[in-house]
Amino acid sequence: MSERYVKVKIHVEQMKSFGEDAEKQGVDAEEEEEQVAVSSSPLAPVSPDPPSITIAGRDTSNTFKHRGKSRIKMGKDDKNSCGKHSLDVSLHGGRNVNKLGHERTLHIKGTGKILQGKNNENNGVSKHPSKNIQEAHREDGFKLARKRRPVTVDTSKAKTSLEALKLSIRQLKWKEFPLGRRAPCDIYWHGVSFHDNENIVSGQVNKFPGMIEMLRKINLSRAVRTMQELFPEEYDFYPRSWILPEECQQFSTQIRMVKENDATVNPTFIVKPDGGSQGDGIYLIRDPSDLKLMVGSQAKQAVVQEYIQRPLLIDKLKFDIRLYVLLKSLEPLEIYIAKEGLTRFCTEPYQEPSQKNLSHVFMHLTNYSLNVHSGNFVHSDSQSTGSKRSLSSVLYRLAAKGVDIKKVWSDIIALVIKTAIAVVPELRVYYQAEIPPGKPGPTCFQILGFDILLMKNLKPVLLEVNSNPSMRIEHEQEVAPGVFEYVPSPVDEEVKVGVIRDTLRLMDPGHKRPSISYLRAGGTEHGEEILMEAEPHERSPDDGSLPSLCLKQVYPKYTKQFNYLRLVERIAALFIRFLGVKGNMRLGPTAFRTFIRTCKLSNSNFSMASVDILYIDITRRWSGTLADSREAGMGLQAFVEAFFYLAARRFKSQPLREQVASLLELCEAQLESPPGVEERRSVSCSRAMPRTIRTQTLTHPQLASPGPLRRAASQDYRLHQRLKPRTLRANLEN
Repeated sequence: MSERYVKVKIHVEQMKSFGEDAEKQGVDAEEEEEQVAVSSSPLAPVSPDPPSITIAGRDTSNTFKHRGKSRIKMGKDDKNSCGKHSLDVSLHGGRNVNKLGHERTLHIKGTGKILQGKNNENNGVSKHPSKNIQEAHREDGFKLARKRRPVTVDTSKAKTSLEALKLSIRQLKWKEFPLGRRAPCDIYWHGVSFHDNENIVSGQVNKFPGMIEMLRKINLSRAVRTMQELFPEEYDFYPRSWILPEECQQFSTQIRMVKENDATVNPTFIVKPDGGSQGDGIYLIRDPSDLKLMVGSQAKQAVVQEYIQRPLLIDKLKFDIRLYVLLKSLEPLEIYIAKEGLTRFCTEPYQEPSQKNLSHVFMHLTNYSLNVHSGNFVHSDSQSTGSKRSLSSVLYRLAAKGVDIKKVWSDIIALVIKTAIAVVPELRVYYQAEIPPGKPGPTCFQILGFDILLMKNLKPVLLEVNSNPSMRIEHEQEVAPGVFEYVPSPVDEEVKVGVIRDTLRLMDPGHKRPSISYLRAGGTEHGEEILMEAEPHERSPDDGSLPSLCLKQVYPKYTKQFNYLRLVERIAALFIRFLGVKGNMRLGPTAFRTFIRTCKLSNSNFSMASVDILYIDITRRWSGTLADSREAGMGLQAFVEAFFYLAARRFKSQPLREQVASLLELCEAQLESPPGVEERRSVSCSRAMPRTIRTQTLTHPQLASPGPLRRAASQDYRLHQRLKPRTLRANLEN
């Protein structure tokens, strides 16, 4: 047998090892050359646990066996250099390894090394890796790096939710940056608003722009009231409300008429300051004359609502439900509800309101921040006792009394989805103003706190929605007379840490799919099904030690049941389309006229002069009701009122809901329809425009709004506009 050896020199590109096995076995990530000596003579004794070699996916022993006919035939040069003995290998179905350009992979088990190469004409001595395999392994390495790189979270602005957030990050084994970071983070956790950090251009932020403004008492009441006009039966879960001071006279007149018609009726009302929180400034009245309209020299912005006089009681105490809801995205609309929540109890036995007990806040108001100062407040380590309990413990107790808990939970889910549908249109306007298309910026998500009251007949009633629900997991306790300190609250920690942790799991950038079908407001776009994301714990091996998600998706899961309610969202889409200037939230008179012309809503009975009068009338009225209005023009709520007016004028014989739906279909058809005869003439005139601009203008749907079109066409557009102002504008916007 020959005593000669074959030295095979294989060049490999620097490859980093991400696996723990490779690290334990001492793989050198910076090694550029590897030499493997293969002997054709009998080898030395093998170690007890030798590495084996897999050649192109096949495993052999450390000594190459001679198998006669299975021996690979070599060329003359190879025979001269190697003698009679050769490697016994099987490559890709037995193809000849000496064929030029053939790719070969050596996987040496026990070392974690992968060696790649292909034969060439130089006696098989120098083997260079295939570029395709090299690039594929590089991509695989990058994907593996992304999966295993810990998600980074900026917690420098977390404020009161910091402790629960720290526990959540620790459970997920992610990386926290408590003082911020110069490099971008994956997730930014803000304690108050989207604007806590103004320098974010990427990643994800746990606040939506405009959410604080949208969920103020007045704006929420207006949004729900708009939906009550369209769908009165579906939105009967929100108490009847009046906005102060603008509707003070209307409130007084209506209450006086009710009492005159029936002297036995003596309703109670609750007054809530517009920007109030934690029960501050809330009081009950039985007569409009008891309203406190002025604060110093300024009128007090507030909402007055019908008081629910017959709530469901447990242990003779009134209570409400704090339910945590994750708004994961606006487009497509994704809503998750926490399976566990909190119940906050009053600390005095409930009695129906009378003139004597109207001021007993511990009897009528369920706010934790108020009742915690009552001498009857009970801090308990149990989740089923005390003045703050878990929602599941209350539902279990009700179920024991024969209550249909599934029906109650179903009604609560419907309430949450309908409320979200009511506030989303305005949120879309805020979002496009803050992060317009094409501008770098983060994506957003937010945890909301829904306060829900169960009536005696188990019907849920929406009290309010909190944009910044407390995520504190400790409570203030008096340890000595006048001495308070924060001590852990087991029920808060159990509920809130789970909500934050699973919110982070859902927002993990490594678990996001590249594309999701988008939902058209009011219907599914072109009948496409919405692709659902798999749950993170089903895909990530790191989640094996974590419990199942405590957040349940309710939308788009229940799209079919609730999508018909999204009419106002479609109106908001029209409004945004004609805003024009990026960052603007108001529609000017020219843009409103453009909307009327483009959708062909004017006729001999409704001239453009009438359009201008309508615009001025509605805009003036709304500008007087918005105390903090800093921009001139027509906002979304005013535009919705104008749209309702136009729908009622055009489709007189139908109910308002059908009128609005019919006008929406008309406008959307006009915007999507091909150009008519007059518009085709304007298309031919557009040959004067540069070819690239004309193509971009007529074919790209993202340039369909008037603002980008004007910027895209620049001087040529303005020249053509003077020639055919109306027809060209209609053509371009279609």
